[in-house]
Amino acid sequence: MLRIAVLVSGGGTNLQAIMDAVADGKITNTEIATVISNNKNAYALERAAKAGIPNCCISPKDYADRAQFHEALLAALDEAQVDLIVLAGFLVVIPEMMIRKYRNRIINIHPSLIPSFCGTGYYGLKVHEGVLNRGVKVTGATCHFVDEGTDTGPIILQKAVEVKNGDTPKILQQRVMEEAEWIIMPKAIDLIANGKVKVVDGKAIVEEN
Repeated sequence: MLRIAVLVSGGGTNLQAIMDAVADGKITNTEIATVISNNKNAYALERAAKAGIPNCCISPKDYADRAQFHEALLAALDEAQVDLIVLAGFLVVIPEMMIRKYRNRIINIHPSLIPSFCGTGYYGLKVHEGVLNRGVKVTGATCHFVDEGTDTGPIILQKAVEVKNGDTPKILQQRVMEEAEWIIMPKAIDLIANGKVKVVDGKAIVEEN
């Protein structure tokens, strides 16, 4: 059984997609061991509580420095005995000590087709603003492992989404979530839980069904 920690900062729509997929059997061999947020007011914590999932807030504001915050975050993950860390809209930079300890065991969802519209400064609505400003016809989402760079880790899954005339950043954001993020993030977790993803020479190899 794969034990996952879901790290969130806001409403937790990706968390809900994961919870629903576990409940529906789309994610197998997996349990959500803990939900952690850096924001005590995050609705994601309420979602977890309603589902009976252990949850807590670990905020940088509650510690003297980032080092103490990082230690507290790692301690919580260790205590929950997690096998995989899922970043589902977690707006805090992941410390290198955590990346080293959980090498190829941290995944993130990014709302574009990496390597387009990713890296420093591309987060949230800024990604979709960049897409619309450039005028591309296809965008999407990417689920990838996390390494020391920004959106540079091995890519697990990608799904394309059409950009339509009249899209605003918010409309496009919603479509990318519904048509891509909420589909490929649960699928990636299920693949990992069933031993169908391995990293070779810096690339994620996904076993075909």
